Amino acid sequence: MPQYTPPVRDTRFVLEHVVGLDRYNNLPGFDAASPDVVDAVLEEGGKFVAEVLFPLNLSGDQQGCTRHEDGSVTTPDGFKEAYKQYVESGWATLGNQPEYGGQGMPHVVSTAFQEYMISSNMAFAMYPGLTHGAIAALIAKGSNAQKAMYVPKMVSGEWGGTMNLTEPQCGTDLGLIRTKAEPQADGSYAITGTKIFISSGEHDLTENIIHLVLAKTPGAPDSSKGISLFVVPKFLVNEDGSLGARNGVTCGSIEHKMGIHANSTCVMNYDSATGWLVGEEMKGLAAMFIMMNAARLGVGLQGLGVAEVAYQNAVQYAQDRRQGRALTGPKEPQEKADTLFVHPDIRRMLMEGKSLTEGLRALILWTALQADLEHHAETEEERQLAGDIISLLTPVIKGYGTDMGYAIATNAQQVYGGHGYIAEWGMEQYVRDARIAMIYEGTNGVQAMDLVGRKLAQNGGRGIQAFFKLAADDVAAAKADPATAVFADALEKANGQLQAATMWFMANGMKNPENVGAGAVSYMHLMGIVAVGVMWLRMAVAAAKLKAAGEGETAFLDAKLVTARFYAERILPDAGALRRKIEGGAESLMALPPEMFMAA
Repeated sequence: MPQYTPPVRDTRFVLEHVVGLDRYNNLPGFDAASPDVVDAVLEEGGKFVAEVLFPLNLSGDQQGCTRHEDGSVTTPDGFKEAYKQYVESGWATLGNQPEYGGQGMPHVVSTAFQEYMISSNMAFAMYPGLTHGAIAALIAKGSNAQKAMYVPKMVSGEWGGTMNLTEPQCGTDLGLIRTKAEPQADGSYAITGTKIFISSGEHDLTENIIHLVLAKTPGAPDSSKGISLFVVPKFLVNEDGSLGARNGVTCGSIEHKMGIHANSTCVMNYDSATGWLVGEEMKGLAAMFIMMNAARLGVGLQGLGVAEVAYQNAVQYAQDRRQGRALTGPKEPQEKADTLFVHPDIRRMLMEGKSLTEGLRALILWTALQADLEHHAETEEERQLAGDIISLLTPVIKGYGTDMGYAIATNAQQVYGGHGYIAEWGMEQYVRDARIAMIYEGTNGVQAMDLVGRKLAQNGGRGIQAFFKLAADDVAAAKADPATAVFADALEKANGQLQAATMWFMANGMKNPENVGAGAVSYMHLMGIVAVGVMWLRMAVAAAKLKAAGEGETAFLDAKLVTARFYAERILPDAGALRRKIEGGAESLMALPPEMFMAA
């Protein structure tokens, strides 16, 4: 049976020494995030997910959700009770705004808790996860009446939320949507159409579900410019806040999926359902992107969360399982075999897992801090810089983070050998669950194209130039200390490869846009390697200083320094190969006629 221990010590190290929470206690929300409070969130949050959510992960996957003849859906045994505990314990309100009933904790702190939720039970975590995105969209674009009617009960966890984009004939190309919104005399709209792949579309965890739906009004352009956003509650809401009649929205079926079986991914049918316009007509895509960007960072966190729990179990298995002897001779002659830890290839998989999970954790939490600073930093310059960094790194965290999350999960399964393929060990579930994160909220190829096609040139390249400067400044400071100079040199070379690849796109992308498309995923991975490398340099610098001062746990700090060295020697060198792939261009990629792809 699998196990999970929330990585509280590592999270605390990142928050203190990479994020530097104490430096921001003069900003709104941060004044409440004292070290004692943050420790309590991590410790108690970790205890909650380990004791309440994790025990439901395997059984929930095996049982799945059930759709009934009336279109209602029940979640697996124990989920409703666990959700009730989640709400009553106050976890739903952790990072939400106080004016709507939230606790107002910084986004970076609530992100740490969300990682633990995902690791313990990814399918469960998706139910409140989608609600947070819907809240953000309504706060940003909804009317005052809509905010007052929906947001407080969504914040409390009494009501859930969804996003409805995809239709059978369109996914990424939202200009092809057919769902219609007919204006009514009372100012509402009648929404008719079918949406697919709707996570948490119907369930029994909350009293009401507030759907945010993309649709087209009469006469709207037949493109993405004609899309509007509507709020469509499962139950209509009376003026006094009580629930009224059932709306014309039902679950037609539950998708049969590879993984995340305990989350109800639904086909949603809208039959003249009553909805209300959110924001301006035909400006729905901009409103939905608020929700999508939040969701994309959340999906990157899913990559980390599943990778962490899979990695933990692989480490435990490698410690327990005895198989063969070390290449240099028996390590434990009194035993019939040594543990798996003596084998270099097992070590390779586990060290890759350790270096990437810890590095991604630091990158995601640091980026979550930028989300806080974008709204609350003292100067406009600081707010602008934070916004630029978030915009640039969102596709990287989603794309690179989930690619690596899946790779770590499959390597963790590989450590188990044949047992990894057997369901009772739990590893095959983590592989299945991790796979969806590379697909939804925009496939990772789409993330890569967003990065190279939009984000690099955004605001005249201001974001990528800020990132280059950030990395260069960190390298220059770390070179002065012999304890971190070697790592700084390796990161400097990798950052140079990223800069060269960026210049190559600038020189060759205009001549042939397919050069950009052909190198997009390699560029996203290259940038991911460098971004995680920056975080490892910061962790190495912090560990070296603490060790020199005689502070902190020596074994933990030594492990940080060794893992940083591994990242410098075994991960950062991939930057050069990725640059060469990018510079290979599109010619051979696009040359073969489609009919020649089949050898038969």
